[in-house]
Amino acid sequence: MKAAIVGYGQAGKKTLFTLLTGREVPHGRKETEAIEGAAPVADSRVDTLARLFNPKRTRYAETLLVLCPDVPLEGKGPWMETARACDLLLVVLRDFHAPDVFHPRGSVDPDRDRSDLATEILFADVDLVDKRLDRLTKEKRGGLSPLQQAEEHALLKCREALAQGRWLRDVPLDENDWKALRNLGFLTRKPILWVYNVDEEGVHAARKKEGSDPTVFVVSAKMEQEIMAMENPEDRRAFLHELGFDRPGLDRLNAAAYDALGLMSFYTVGPDEVRAWTIRKGSTAPTAAGKVHTDMERGFIRVEIISYDDMIAAGGEAEAKARGKLQVRGRDYVIQDGDICHFRFSV
Repeated sequence: MKAAIVGYGQAGKKTLFTLLTGREVPHGRKETEAIEGAAPVADSRVDTLARLFNPKRTRYAETLLVLCPDVPLEGKGPWMETARACDLLLVVLRDFHAPDVFHPRGSVDPDRDRSDLATEILFADVDLVDKRLDRLTKEKRGGLSPLQQAEEHALLKCREALAQGRWLRDVPLDENDWKALRNLGFLTRKPILWVYNVDEEGVHAARKKEGSDPTVFVVSAKMEQEIMAMENPEDRRAFLHELGFDRPGLDRLNAAAYDALGLMSFYTVGPDEVRAWTIRKGSTAPTAAGKVHTDMERGFIRVEIISYDDMIAAGGEAEAKARGKLQVRGRDYVIQDGDICHFRFSV
């Protein structure tokens, strides 16, 4: 699952990308080049299980972040195609003042930028629909296949909705329409987080937006850099508490992206490794098994499950089993967030 980091230049996108992934953006990077990096999702359950099992390795779930090229003032550009290949949009809005860092629009106004970028996202889909309809019009001369006819029918519905300023995620198209459009990657159908990149003076005002709008997220790249530089964990916690946060913004942002993608974690444990695995909410046991290894999905027999809460309450696997907390489930079982799984299979 991929999350696209998009926005105007000088908004702090590269800094956030580096802080989240630990990957530096190469000097001399081409303006049209996208950069990818994996961001581990901080998970206290992984930490607790690791203390319980003392494994050789500990692995967290990850979100793949894609740093898109800057959105130019005229809107169009390579950022659109990069973002289309992703599952979530993280739109970074500059909400900090720095006289030595210019703003492409000439002044700092995050709400204006949000409105303008929302318009550019919508126009990107209008442009895509028009191009696809033009292509189908040319192909009509030879007759359209049933699949092409279904695509044209769905595209006309999309064009009408977009002309009204409606985002496609709010348009009640039926399953056949979306099936015909499944490879187009409409931006207005993707979940979105508006990331306000603030300075210390603006953090409290911006958090009011966060509290009233679930699509708004507040973070400060500058303060996150300062937090990361602190060696004493107590100093970090005190600084965060003073700002009104319970944990670093990077952890909160990564977790919010993970949740916005409709993802959750299940776990495998043992002396060699404690690991969080990423799966879509609502996935069945064989699908989860396939995340661990394709052979496990192909030859799935059953899954043995202990919930995280039961495992911790028992203080270990043997005691959890002794208390009757081990569940054995089949192919139809829907994995729950926090399930600790052992898959039985045969190939």
